[in-house]
Amino acid sequence: MSNEQEHPRKAVGWAARDSSGVLSPFSFSRRESGEKDVTFKVLYCGICHSDLHMVKNEWGFSTYPLVPGHEIVGEVTEVGSNVQKFKVGDKVGVGCIVGACRSCDSCTDHLENYCPKQILTYSAKYYDGTTTYGGYSDIMVADEHFVLRIPDNLPLDCAAPLLCAGITTYSPLRYFGLDKPGMHVGVVGLGGLGHVAVKFAKAMGVKVTVISTSPNKEEEAVKHLGADSFLVSRDQDQMQAAIGTMDGIIDTVSAQHPLLPLIGLLKSHGKLVMVGAPEKPLELPVFPLLMGRKMVAGSGIGGMKETQEMINFAAKHNITADIEVIPIDYLNTAMERLAKADVRYRFVIDIGNTLKARS
Repeated sequence: MSNEQEHPRKAVGWAARDSSGVLSPFSFSRRESGEKDVTFKVLYCGICHSDLHMVKNEWGFSTYPLVPGHEIVGEVTEVGSNVQKFKVGDKVGVGCIVGACRSCDSCTDHLENYCPKQILTYSAKYYDGTTTYGGYSDIMVADEHFVLRIPDNLPLDCAAPLLCAGITTYSPLRYFGLDKPGMHVGVVGLGGLGHVAVKFAKAMGVKVTVISTSPNKEEEAVKHLGADSFLVSRDQDQMQAAIGTMDGIIDTVSAQHPLLPLIGLLKSHGKLVMVGAPEKPLELPVFPLLMGRKMVAGSGIGGMKETQEMINFAAKHNITADIEVIPIDYLNTAMERLAKADVRYRFVIDIGNTLKARS
């Protein structure tokens, strides 16, 4: 059934007005919805570390006012006349991108995430010239191609972080062939990305070692998340004993850290895959790469086809993010805590129950 909007829709959310990092209530207009668009009521939105970077303009391309949020889930309220995949009442989500050219090599290969003309879910320009606003808001409008179906057995609040943290770790495990039973994969950092990386790798049948600077995370990694072993990266004896034992490493750390010890953990032909995004360049020693034909690579989210595959895999294996649900007016405190890594492991905003009541 068609119910297209002739005018932009009023929305409420929370936005940053400048790089101070402070967010506050904000009223704005969503773009006009078209015949291929899905409109949904936002129920939950995860807080990603990249939201913090963007709010503070630490990557240098933020535009204000900025409504963050790209781990957005909710329930469809309207569909355009040419929407094929969704109907009113469906549980859906939107991740990091809401547009792409749909015709370049990357797009035709289902890799919209690498399209040169990709449109980010917030702080970008849409085709019609309007600014994109993210999920710290009450409603969302997106082209159905960039909308994901959330299976009924995945709780929406715990599923939200999968739309960024989940696909960011699932995709490199698949692409770099680190998903074969019996392989040994290291996961660096036990935060929002790291904890779901452990869960996905274990579900794929992989032996997992968590690598962390914090010895107090060992019990959490092994007993709660199911990792096979734990390495304290600052413990020279532990690191020495593990040299040359891993087929691959997923590095989720978004702060400055040395790569040399990690490269040493890899077997010949091993792959160190970077998925965190530090503000400043890291030092890359080349000689250790030559001595074992080792690879340092990067990976960023995933295309729409693979993201849906990831969500379906998560539903099949009961993989969800470990979250702390917060009301919208706790947002600035949550951002301060996130900057200190004081969350286990992902903040999720209860948009549906707290936004309208408090704005």
